[in-house]
Amino acid sequence: MTAIAVTIAGSDSSGGAGIQADLKTFAALGVYGASVITALTAQNTKGVLAIHGVPAHFITAQIDAVFSDLDAGAVKIGMLSNAPAIDAVAAGLDRYRLRNVVLDPVMAASTGESLLSAGAMDALRTLIPRARVLTPNLPEAAKLLDAPLARDEEDMRAQAQKLLALGAGAVLIKGGHGSGRESVDLLVEAENSVRFAAPRVTTNNTHGTGCTLSSAVAAGLAKGLALVAAVEEAKRYVTAAIAAADRLKVGAGRGPVHHFHPWY
Repeated sequence: MTAIAVTIAGSDSSGGAGIQADLKTFAALGVYGASVITALTAQNTKGVLAIHGVPAHFITAQIDAVFSDLDAGAVKIGMLSNAPAIDAVAAGLDRYRLRNVVLDPVMAASTGESLLSAGAMDALRTLIPRARVLTPNLPEAAKLLDAPLARDEEDMRAQAQKLLALGAGAVLIKGGHGSGRESVDLLVEAENSVRFAAPRVTTNNTHGTGCTLSSAVAAGLAKGLALVAAVEEAKRYVTAAIAAADRLKVGAGRGPVHHFHPWY
């Protein structure tokens, strides 16, 4: 049986994040990737120039086309730019009883531009109970909770527990926006938590790291890995992709990570 994962997310015209990063990640990790595009962005390594939201009815049409035919072992959800898009995705998840949902609550590009329209935060929170695992970075976790930014691992664990209370099956809170010699992510479930640490890599080329990590977790779940093993594989893959990022010479701004670092 072919392992299949589907990404429901926005398109990045520069190829470093969003749908493009997700499909590269699926391919690199040996998973067949399909997609549902929720928004088009005009962006490059220097910033986001424009966003065009895909109409909700067409998001629904894509969901029906993909999930009525493909047996997806996991679903990664990324950029959802507005409440109608979120509602369409929520209905699709329920209609097809989709499992292994990895929800990456994308709110801003790595260059800082907002990717979530005003007033859509409450709608985004309604997706949390549908997620096998929620993967916020530190700013996203703080915004979901209307709380200050986590300062240390104790704060991260406490915020993850609060996000669990909103209905997520598990929370992978990511420490890439933190400081210190290590980049630490915490996988928090109801009964236990696991710490994933890697040396912090100094590079300006980190575009798409959040998309890549969440899609790597989805790839692991699609292959039948347990959640902890899927996160461990994803963390290892993303760390290596960041470490190899400077081998790529793409654009004049914040470049992408190197999704295919083992091959070229």
